[in-house]
Amino acid sequence: MVETLDVGVVGVGAMGRHHARAYNELSGATLIGVADANADRAKQIADENGVRACDSADLCKQADAVSIAVPTRYHAEVARQCIDAGTGMLIEKPLVMKAATGRDLIEAADAEDVTLQVGHIERFNPVTEVLEGILADIDVISVSAKRLGPSVDRTVEDSAVTDLMIHDIDLICHLLPSSVSDIQVSGAAQGRYAIATLEFASGVIGSLTASRVTEKKIRQFKITADSCYVTADFIDQSLEVHRQSVPEYVATDNEVRYRHESIVEKPAVRTGEPLKRELESFLDAVQTNSQPRVTGEDGIRAVELAQTIDRKAFDAGSSEGEFTTNAQTD
Repeated sequence: MVETLDVGVVGVGAMGRHHARAYNELSGATLIGVADANADRAKQIADENGVRACDSADLCKQADAVSIAVPTRYHAEVARQCIDAGTGMLIEKPLVMKAATGRDLIEAADAEDVTLQVGHIERFNPVTEVLEGILADIDVISVSAKRLGPSVDRTVEDSAVTDLMIHDIDLICHLLPSSVSDIQVSGAAQGRYAIATLEFASGVIGSLTASRVTEKKIRQFKITADSCYVTADFIDQSLEVHRQSVPEYVATDNEVRYRHESIVEKPAVRTGEPLKRELESFLDAVQTNSQPRVTGEDGIRAVELAQTIDRKAFDAGSSEGEFTTNAQTD
């Protein structure tokens, strides 16, 4: 097995530059170049990492694996360059703008035996791994996810749903073994704020909130179950499980008082940078020619649900009762 892979990054803006930095810090990767439509930015990031700025098609031919972090509308174009070169690719979320385009890419990648992984980075947050273990032993009633933050000082083409909420769409569908049967949505602030309630066939309710107009950065999951209440913070990489003790009456100072305390467990979470864990997993899938942890089908599922939510929230001409996605969970 090859010990290191030659890797590249196409698109070195807000997210792509972190891919370049992380690859340069991984023992299993040798960053050989970066590409960007902005030549000055490509040279800057290339110089910072001691590599050269390349044409995207040439980089795809020279590398064993490539991260694609260009704007969503260009994902398919660069992905085709990877497929033509036989180069494994990690495509940042959202996978594509249209599900049909994504299915064509998956079919083409499969035909050429090319690894295609989607960049849903929260799958690789250490908190997620702990949550998976907890959820396997409890009966979930509802999940509340909040992904909030202030406006950013860069151009963001995607709505708060397809840029932010899509992370939690992917997570909730990955963690809950059931299909989505109905969606109710409210949107505001010209696409910068949305709330979606997802009803699963299992009866579980998911409430997702995404915002680019909140002056505090929040990345939280809260889970209500029959036996406990779980809170997870993806920024702090911390988790708490609240369980109830047995209620009792306590006599103190000739008075009888009712006491019902809550037991709080704090499972150990091995902290680490999710991006590096994601890239390590991607490189392993390329090296071993195995299925990546986040597949193209996972990416399409998230896109379909996100686009359904967007239509309901912000398209005045859409039917509020319409729900046509056939997205299915793991």
